Amino acid sequence: MPQAAWRLDATPIAYPNEILCDVEALNIDSASFRQILAVTEGDEARVRAHVMALVGERGKHHNAVTGSGGMFIGRVREIGAALAGSLTLRPGDRIASLVSLTLTPLRIEAIAGIDMETGRIWMRGTAILFASGLYTKLPEDLPDAVALAVLDVAGAPAQVRRLVSAGQTVAIIGADGKSGMLACAQARERTGPTGRVVGIAPARTAAASLLLEQGYIDEFIEADARDASALLEASAQALPQLADVTINCVNVPGTELGSILITKDEGTVYFFSMSTSFTAAALGAEGVGKDVTMIVGNGYAKGHAETALQTLRDHPALLRFFGERYGAGAATSAPHPVL
Repeated sequence: MPQAAWRLDATPIAYPNEILCDVEALNIDSASFRQILAVTEGDEARVRAHVMALVGERGKHHNAVTGSGGMFIGRVREIGAALAGSLTLRPGDRIASLVSLTLTPLRIEAIAGIDMETGRIWMRGTAILFASGLYTKLPEDLPDAVALAVLDVAGAPAQVRRLVSAGQTVAIIGADGKSGMLACAQARERTGPTGRVVGIAPARTAAASLLLEQGYIDEFIEADARDASALLEASAQALPQLADVTINCVNVPGTELGSILITKDEGTVYFFSMSTSFTAAALGAEGVGKDVTMIVGNGYAKGHAETALQTLRDHPALLRFFGERYGAGAATSAPHPVL
């Protein structure tokens, strides 16, 4: 299977059951990009060299430390003969991949630029989607950069929509990130007027303030979820009876036990984070005697792309924020000429 393989053949040829795409940009997943920044000390030239070397060696963007990748946007160049008659897709269509770069054959010819804050990489190269590969056509009503930011975390709001119901108390760890903000909006819709949504992050950022001011969350807890005891103590007033559902959207390891402790017995913890250690989660729950249902963060759910995009469309305050934060350079495929 391509995800388990150490190296993929990224030769730009579309076999009968494949789709060949010209790639315009990558969106590296948050956990992976944070790790890359750490090992390169945040130097853009070193990040560029790191990504080029990684993809050159493995034929895909598969971070060996985090095990995660990201997604791409690009334009369809060729559709294999076995797929051509069964798809609505046509050569020339612009799409976003909805499967991980850890299983996507990828070839980079050149990197044009890197957004060091968002993990977006503008590039020239190719990628291959298999017959089972998920994708969506880029929406016409949203800037590419905004759509890419949303689609990268589309699984989170879709899963929140499934897991949360009216009247529940929901805690969202990492509420001020992309996935966290969309999760807060969905949680607010699902819990209704009788429910309660609590956002958690290490600091009250602009995003956290927006969530509170716009009513997406009822209360904000300033705490580092890696310190489980401190998180539980900080949550005492906001979550006196603990959470029915906890959504973990962080991009750092070590938050498993904190997520479990703030969730009531027989509650649910959804680990959307790719930094999660499921060994730590399972043994941590056992160690503190917590009977909670723990769900693996699946980046895919039926209809997740449209759910995520519609969530943004339905909430103008979030749409403005995403446009300001992620929309830079959205009018072009690269911020400057390819080097």
